[in-house]
Amino acid sequence: MTETLSIAYSPCPNDTFVFHAWSHGLIEGAPRIEVTHADIDVTNNLVREGGLDVMKISYAALPEALDEYVLLPCGGALGRGCGPLVLTGPGGADDESSGPDLAGKTVAVPSLKSTAYLLFQRWAQDQVTGGVGGLGEIRVLPFHEIMPAVRDGLVDAGLVIHEARFTYPDFGLRRLADLGDWWESVTGAPIPLGAIVARRALGPERIAEISRVVRASVDYAFANPEASRDYVMEQAQELDPEVAKAHIALYVNEFTRDLGPEGYAAVRRLLGDTLPEGTVLELA
Repeated sequence: MTETLSIAYSPCPNDTFVFHAWSHGLIEGAPRIEVTHADIDVTNNLVREGGLDVMKISYAALPEALDEYVLLPCGGALGRGCGPLVLTGPGGADDESSGPDLAGKTVAVPSLKSTAYLLFQRWAQDQVTGGVGGLGEIRVLPFHEIMPAVRDGLVDAGLVIHEARFTYPDFGLRRLADLGDWWESVTGAPIPLGAIVARRALGPERIAEISRVVRASVDYAFANPEASRDYVMEQAQELDPEVAKAHIALYVNEFTRDLGPEGYAAVRRLLGDTLPEGTVLELA
């Protein structure tokens, strides 16, 4: 393939770690790519508008994307112990038994189209007095504003992802719920977070080649974990290097290389009847 492909993924350490080798021309025979670093809320909206050739999106946005895009079996984020957190203000130790406390409360979320918010809705229906309808205002805020807003009392709770798992104690916050742990306890399945999709119009041969290159980039990252360090930290400028390493260790795993039967089953479990009838997720 000689034509340059357009690709969008987040500046988060797991994505820059995974795509470092491809974006830096280290995969033999790989097509050139023009990279856009974009938060996942941006790509979730972009994919509905027929966006770039290859994109990282939330699994929650996948059903709407399937007319124009196919799910790649590699490169994404799916795993255990890596789910979103519901945080609340200071006042004691982490307490994961007080979901009813959110009844009537204002909750800040990073996106209404994210897997995190889909999980939050499922958890709230099960754990909050009055279910989802018992919640108060849902307020969408940029990710980096959520923990300060909870700390400063501007909202009662916040739904957070990624490195917030490691940094929320620095804001004096406490964990009300770990939605990944809740999901695993209810379903026994790993939690699907971010998917890599490719435009259907590229055709089966090009899509298969893109999948091969993404997997090769993952393999390079596993084999050369320090090679991407400068790129990772350049994009994640506000993160401590040790937090970035912990972030990568949490979100990059065997499912990043290949979803496999367990990964695909988890995706179907999460998305359920939001998937169009007869949907085939696996590449031919």
